[in-house]
Amino acid sequence: MTAARSIDDEFLRPAEVKELTDGATDLDEQERILKRDGIPHRRRDKRILVSRFHVREWLAGKVFTPSRGIRWDLVK
Repeated sequence: MTAARSIDDEFLRPAEVKELTDGATDLDEQERILKRDGIPHRRRDKRILVSRFHVREWLAGKVFTPSRGIRWDLVK
């Protein structure tokens, strides 16, 4: 039987985001570094959400392409 995981277990803690972004404490700087490195994230108020899954995938060399939504002009 697998223990239920909390949503908090999925996201890096603020201290881990700081460590991942070379010690940056400013949210704008953290976001700049995450964008530069191509790590998917979301900014929510005074917190940046980063999935542990995406960090593992990034470390393995996966390249993420941000989605801009459906290109309706290409749908036939």
